This record gives sequence, C-alpha cells and structure tokens, in this order.
Amino acid sequence: MKTIYYYQSFVGLDKLIPKPNDIDVIIVSSIHFDQNNIYLNDNLPSDPIFNELWKQTNILSKEGVTIMLMMGGAGGAYQSLFQNFSVYYPLLIHLIKQKNIQGIDIDIEEMVDINHVRMLIKHLVNDLGTNFIITMAPVGNSLIQDGPGMGGFSYKTLYQSDVGKYIHWFNAQCYGGTFSYGTYKQMIDNGYPPEKVGMGMMSGDFTNKTFPNALQEVKKIINDYPQMCSVDDWEYVDAPPLGKKDPSQWATLFKQN
Repeated sequence: MKTIYYYQSFVGLDKLIPKPNDIDVIIVSSIHFDQNNIYLNDNLPSDPIFNELWKQTNILSKEGVTIMLMMGGAGGAYQSLFQNFSVYYPLLIHLIKQKNIQGIDIDIEEMVDINHVRMLIKHLVNDLGTNFIITMAPVGNSLIQDGPGMGGFSYKTLYQSDVGKYIHWFNAQCYGGTFSYGTYKQMIDNGYPPEKVGMGMMSGDFTNKTFPNALQEVKKIINDYPQMCSVDDWEYVDAPPLGKKDPSQWATLFKQN
C-alpha cells in the first residue's frame, strides 16, 4: 500500500528526507493556467521561491520517492487548458520534463467535456509513455455512483473507455467523515479493482485522539482487500497525528499499520 502526500504549503520536507522508505509519492500542488503561462499556485514554476522545493523533491526522487504534479483542484485549470490547449499543454510537458516529474494527478473540480479529458490522457501517454503515472482525484461518491461528478462526467464511463487502462489509480477524496472501510467497500463493490483505488483523508478531519480510528479503518480494509492501492493526505503541513510538529509521522504510522 502506497503512502501519498499532497504538498501545497511548501514548508520544507526536511523531516521526510531521512525516511524515504516510508513515503511512496509526493504530489506537488497545484498547477493551473492563465495569461499564456503555467503557474504553480500563484507563481511561475521557475520562480526562485521554489528553488528549495525542487531541490528537495529531487533528493527524494533519487531515493525512490515518486514526484508528481497535481493539476486543477479548487483553483481550476481545465477550462483554461482546453480553451487554449495548443499554448498551455506544451508548457505543461516542458515543466514535467524539466523537473523530472514522474506523474500527474488530474483533479477536476469544474465542468468539462469527457472527450477533452480523454484527449488529455491520450496526449500524455503519447508524449510521455505508459510508464508516466496518470492518476485522478474524484470525490469518493463519484466512484460509488456512476452519475456525473464534480466535473460533469461519469468516472465509470471514463474508466470503461479507451483511456481507462492508462489511469494508474484513483486518489479518492474521502473527506468529511467518509474515510472508512464502508466507503472503500462501496467503491470496490461498484466495480473498481482494489489496486486502482486509493483513499484520501483531509488532515483537518482528524485529531491526535481520532487518528487511530483512521489507522484501524485502513487495517480493516487491508484485511479484506490486501491489494488496496494507497492512502493519501491533504495536505502534508497538517498531516495527523502531530500536524506541524512532525507531519512525516503520518506516513510512518501507516507503513507500520
């Protein structure tokens, strides 16, 4: 089972660097597009404020940690991307190659055409190969039910289409009390294989006292679904149980679970 951190508040990864065996994936967040440029949060990815970020992700990458980029999320990205694909897509590919990024997390929280999503995935595979990791981050309910999700399309339809085989796994957003065995079981019962489904928590949903419940829920899942893909946390800086004191403990405890 992979442990995955979403990393948007760039507070430094000093506590992770000594323990790369506890971490499988770091998803640097998040990419969007505007004014014919690509942005990492509010700045160009080449801005010197990110020098330490890229230095540390490179160190971890050399130790076997997979470094990915998240695109979209609450800040959007896809309407801009698809409206000006010939301008923005090459900027994305350049960034991926320049920073030795090994995968992309497609987090769609705005209305898009499913055929545009298919087109994006096909381009990524054609340009970067099948070993380049493509994940998606639907809310958990979008894998439990087959109707349109936040993006206005059905993930089941996408998964069963010609590009479904290129989606390495889903980082399901199981927030607001839905990080549980029951949620995971419903996603698997709806036809998604355990090795393709990860379960994500929101840091703020757990305290030091309640975080053991999350560990127990995942232990129950692994007992019944030993091929469970992953757990992930939004986001690193506040990862339970110790939050800003030592967010690296989150991954260590799941690996020991």
